[in-house]
Amino acid sequence: MYAFLRPWLFRQDPETAHDRVLEGLAWLARRGPLLRLVQRLFSLQDERLEVEAFGLRFPNPVGLAAGLDKNALALRAWPALGFGFVEIGSVTALAQPGNPKPRLFRLPQEEALINRMGFNNDGAEALAQRLAAWQQAYGKLPVPLGINLGKSKAAPLEEAAQDYLRSLALLLPYGDYFVVNVSSPNTPGLRRLQEKELLAELLGTLSGFLQGRKPLLLKISPDLTWPQIDEVLELAERFGLSGLIATNTTTQREGLKTPYPEEGGLSGRPLAQRSLEVLRYLNKQLGGRMPIVSVGGIFTPKDVWERLEQGATLVQVYTALVYRGPSLPKQLCRGLLHLSEGAPIGGLLNRPAIPEADPKQHGY
Repeated sequence: MYAFLRPWLFRQDPETAHDRVLEGLAWLARRGPLLRLVQRLFSLQDERLEVEAFGLRFPNPVGLAAGLDKNALALRAWPALGFGFVEIGSVTALAQPGNPKPRLFRLPQEEALINRMGFNNDGAEALAQRLAAWQQAYGKLPVPLGINLGKSKAAPLEEAAQDYLRSLALLLPYGDYFVVNVSSPNTPGLRRLQEKELLAELLGTLSGFLQGRKPLLLKISPDLTWPQIDEVLELAERFGLSGLIATNTTTQREGLKTPYPEEGGLSGRPLAQRSLEVLRYLNKQLGGRMPIVSVGGIFTPKDVWERLEQGATLVQVYTALVYRGPSLPKQLCRGLLHLSEGAPIGGLLNRPAIPEADPKQHGY
């Protein structure tokens, strides 16, 4: 069905199409009988797909990446479509409109997107109210809910820690885990928060506030050098983070077959190689001491299987959903069961890193 719907969607401006799809899913999310029908058609329930990570149980390892449903408008629709966990946001302490339009671009020949959205969202207080209303009306989501936290554009870097803390305090009752996003390329100066001193202050503030009550993860950029990643890892372990998400979008364009002039973060197929390289490096350096969520260029069951083989505990998708449609989670889960020959996925994780050529040879 999506093969017939996609040409119509792709004739529309990308952000307009995104908003219309989200409106439809938001409508679906409040229609119990129809939602249950969607769940029967699109989700695959099998205990062999279950995974445990940072104290949470995931019905399958395929999650929705942050950015697609920033404001939790369609919250109940995502588990019905077969996702094993859902990450909303990025949310900022202050509501903000984001960058000027146009700010989202398709590259169909590359199966890629470029975005410079700029953390457009309703703000942490509005999101907390919406999540409270969801819980009151429907109860807790049947899969883990992650909340991705970003910096308000108006907050100077020296006040970043308190800006993130304000969001975390408001949203603490509603998230099963929280993600510190310092790696989006679309907020001026944000990536400076990956520098050691600034990141240490930020992680120290947030982990000190949480005191282990909820898992705290860090989402990193694919554009960091290996020494920069080593600094991030040292801080992640020093402050007792529960995991890492690798990677965010890239400002590099080397993976593109044809030049594309728009600025912003590149996602999709061209990001796959670099995302996999970073995963391998993290796995080698960590040696299984911390779960890794891999995201970037994941389209097929083979892609998911490769990420799990190379050290990921969970994966996330976004761009592939745009190109492959709502049956993607079920296709990935079904393919995983085939590739695992029916063995439980959780039992295949946390293996030693597979020896690979030194990723530093690529010059990062």
